[in-house]
Amino acid sequence: MSKREDIKKVLIIGSGPIIIGQACEFDYSGTQACKALRKLGYEIVLVNSNPATIMTDPEIADVTYIEPLNVNRLEQIIAKERPDALLPNLGGQSGLNLCSELYKEGILDKYNVKVIGVQVDAIERGEDRIEFKKTMNELGVEMAKSEVAYSVDEALAIADKLGYPVVLRPAYTMGGAGGGLVYNKEELKTVCARGLQASLVGQVLVEESILGWEELELEVVRDAEGNMITVCFIENVDPLGVHTGDSFCSAPMLTISEECQKRMQEQAYKIVDSVQVIGGTNVQFAHDPVSDRIIVIEINPRTSRSSALASKATGFPIALVSAMLACGLTLKDIECGKYGTLDKYVPDGDYVVIKFARWAFEKFKGVEDKLGTQMRAVGEVMSIGKNFKEAFQKAIRSLENGNYGLGHAKDFDARTKEDLLKQLITPSSQRYFLIYEALRKGATVEEIHEITKIKHYFLEQIKELVEEENALMESKGALPSDEALTQAKKDGFSDKYLSQILEVPEADIRNKRKALGVVEAWEGVHVSGTKDSAYYYSTYNAEDANPVSDNRKIMILGGGPNRIGQGIEFDYCCVHAAMALKKLGFETIIVNCNPETVSTDYDTSDKLYFEPLTLEDVLSIYEKEKPLGVIAQFGGQTPLNLAADLEKNGVRILGTAPSVIDLAEDRDQFRAMMDKLEIPMPEAGMATTVEEAVEIAGKIGYPVMVRPSYVLGGRGMEVVYDDVAMADYMKAAVGVTPDRPILIDRFLNHALECESDAICDGTNAFVPAVMEHIELAGVHSGDSACVIPSVHISRENVETIKEYTRKIAEEMHVQGLMNMQYAIENGKVFVLEANPRASRTVPLVSKVCNVRMVPIATEIITRELTGKESPVPTLEEKVIPYYGVKEAAFPFNMFPEVDPLLGPEMRSTGEVLGLSESYGEAFYKAQEAVQSKLPLSGTVLISVNRKDKAEVVEVAKLFHENNFRIIATEGTCQLINEAGIPAEKVKKLCEGRPNVLDEITNGKVDIIVNSPVGKDSVYDDSYLRKAAIKGRIPYCTTMAAAMAAATGIHAVNNHDGGKIASLQELHGRIK
Repeated sequence: MSKREDIKKVLIIGSGPIIIGQACEFDYSGTQACKALRKLGYEIVLVNSNPATIMTDPEIADVTYIEPLNVNRLEQIIAKERPDALLPNLGGQSGLNLCSELYKEGILDKYNVKVIGVQVDAIERGEDRIEFKKTMNELGVEMAKSEVAYSVDEALAIADKLGYPVVLRPAYTMGGAGGGLVYNKEELKTVCARGLQASLVGQVLVEESILGWEELELEVVRDAEGNMITVCFIENVDPLGVHTGDSFCSAPMLTISEECQKRMQEQAYKIVDSVQVIGGTNVQFAHDPVSDRIIVIEINPRTSRSSALASKATGFPIALVSAMLACGLTLKDIECGKYGTLDKYVPDGDYVVIKFARWAFEKFKGVEDKLGTQMRAVGEVMSIGKNFKEAFQKAIRSLENGNYGLGHAKDFDARTKEDLLKQLITPSSQRYFLIYEALRKGATVEEIHEITKIKHYFLEQIKELVEEENALMESKGALPSDEALTQAKKDGFSDKYLSQILEVPEADIRNKRKALGVVEAWEGVHVSGTKDSAYYYSTYNAEDANPVSDNRKIMILGGGPNRIGQGIEFDYCCVHAAMALKKLGFETIIVNCNPETVSTDYDTSDKLYFEPLTLEDVLSIYEKEKPLGVIAQFGGQTPLNLAADLEKNGVRILGTAPSVIDLAEDRDQFRAMMDKLEIPMPEAGMATTVEEAVEIAGKIGYPVMVRPSYVLGGRGMEVVYDDVAMADYMKAAVGVTPDRPILIDRFLNHALECESDAICDGTNAFVPAVMEHIELAGVHSGDSACVIPSVHISRENVETIKEYTRKIAEEMHVQGLMNMQYAIENGKVFVLEANPRASRTVPLVSKVCNVRMVPIATEIITRELTGKESPVPTLEEKVIPYYGVKEAAFPFNMFPEVDPLLGPEMRSTGEVLGLSESYGEAFYKAQEAVQSKLPLSGTVLISVNRKDKAEVVEVAKLFHENNFRIIATEGTCQLINEAGIPAEKVKKLCEGRPNVLDEITNGKVDIIVNSPVGKDSVYDDSYLRKAAIKGRIPYCTTMAAAMAAATGIHAVNNHDGGKIASLQELHGRIK
């Protein structure tokens, strides 16, 4: 079959901001699809709201729209672009849901848009719980006993019939959003109400509990002729009850019989054929190891988190192949070197792949570290080894959570066996570290199996590691025997972990094993559908099979697992660096361990090493490849933390020197430099003890901002208001040493915060934009909305910021990228911090200003090797004739118990961009893009703290001018009325009924403005903000955000919304 000729232009919908359950795996799949379809000659129109993605780069699709993902915006784009077809199954759940909505509203028919890849009725059969059950019954495929509920009362009646516990699964959601396992009626009422709200169609499946069964997944690919192949068999090590996104899993299946795998494959083929998906489908099964019963749980008729993992685990590019199949090609049409054509493909790697999740519970106070059927992970790592032990231990050291092995995590080794077993009753992010210590304390495999239902095989493997470690520790204080060291390396023990448990320097371990000839070897992963890929993993259990070229090559260190503070933005930088290096004639090598990313795609670099980002692993690759140098500044904090140790071991770090990075972190050195340059900084100091901290804060004056050294994402950052809070903070601070003190700064209350990115060549610096934060100082820059160009910063201050940035970059001899943070108080610009590396705003500035920041920086970094002139002196400032507003996306809907108040510690998982000729509309579109669409009329509830009373009148005035009814708590209401603006008083929770919570619950509030401040008032009105999250009501927790919201509403109400413009059109208007 040849490609379809009846379509010329294809619309691809992206997945929007990174959120829990829907991460950068969809940037990977969407980018692959764009490449494949353009290669086939199709014109591509791409829509996504996330500026941090590779797919929204103007060169990836023919036409790119960075717009909110909703039916209204998509109809505008369809009307303008007139695509022939829509490919919805590469944009996650968002893409499928939007396709269904466009179909139901008649928009696809109105504009004659065909749906390719998956038919609309197939989406319904896969996603609608009733339709799916009906289809399974027709096929004779068994499911768990279940019934569908459309109300809490219906759900209660069904649960009584099935018996508790039951699982609640809302329709048309991802990441288990709104669902959960419930053990009684009260829990059911809470979770069901949440689930009905989360579901696109107000539908929840109430299902018998199959807790403790094995959860197994198949990735199946089908073409238009009905040919099917299984790309990957995935075994979740955590049994049912833990969401697959949180579960530790292996590929291939290690404990499931061939006969059982065959039965699942037959059922999967039946299901996929009946749903008629063209491309990839994820099919999830439950298997009872006692009765051998197999039931299907659900399918995802789209590329998914699991398909990204399966692609990287097997070397089979599922999204790329899915896109080609959607356009008419068949599996027989696609060549595959090893098998001839893809229809003959079978997964046959002789290695073990492990996926382990990365969580961020520490970012959300009050959230219990507990895993269930609603996903909690913010990222994941993947590792490859020759056996389970090797792959598992590589996964653990890939996580970058301070653990280089399974033992001695937190204080677990000091706990009793009984305490550890008790902790294991509820699954948590620490589950495997607890298991390790419980086994060390004498717990049996059977005891742990009874509590966790984890299979004996996996527990036995962990037990063998414990026994091996105990034997190794008998030689504490000295190097182990040759045999013991050789075996430890074969079983995945890292040099760093061995050095920790034996209390000897890591270098001694490394030198001894190298003297013994115990060094990493590398094996390749075959990539289907391509002839010349180079994708490798390390092992201590095989001969080396990694040919090395004599080409001029450069190594790029990736960012590791996604987590809050370090996400897709840094992967964006690594990908662009790889592309730029190829153009400069270098062979590119990428080292990373994140299966969701574009950087770990087989064709991003010339050579990919899927490896942990540790000193041992990176040094081994460096010594093998002998590149001209390593680039560490694009992958965020991960590679920067390695840079100094790599340099000590003879590695050439290209670009900004590690000593400069240290200078920026050393507050004393940095302040001395600012004094020399005559650039103001807030008063500050450094402390390693409670006494020092209290003394410094006393000199500076409270409130102060406190934070640890060398962190990203504001980890551990707080505003402290008095001596008692300071003492509490210092006692709780972890890892404080004279080398890594706590930094204490005067908190610039009510200051305007802003930042600038710069491209520097050591003597010159170019600043493409100054970003104005919409939230005032005190909110982490990653969480604050921001606007380019600035709106409220004077021209004089903008020039001062650019001048300071240039001075600092030149003084520090920065080579590559740099980010500067500033605050403006009473018209005076203060420097807050310098980050001589790529920042999370690089993709944003690149997209809004049409400046190729990373390629230019890469050219600078490699100047010594290429002899090229610096491009910086030729760069010119441009006038941006539109506004770009970045807004952060938060996971508060997944953590309903958390107060969504913003502060100095970052808590957002992703971002969106609103673009418009008017600032107000750009802000409005950004809110729309994070699913917090601002109402254009209705009722606004205003309740603000004393310090904000001066500003509240302006906000209320703007809402009143836009015909909003204003309700307010007593003090706020009085102030608004005194200004001549009508407002009605509403009672606080403590003042009787009906109160403010009743108004919200009864659906009488459309937007909330609530601004608490200080340690005493943060908690008393958190119920307002939590109620806003629960009711999906837009809310503002600062007056700056409230003013921006009111301005946005006013702009849209007094404007026709403006014409929708593609990124390419907007860039064409820049002068």
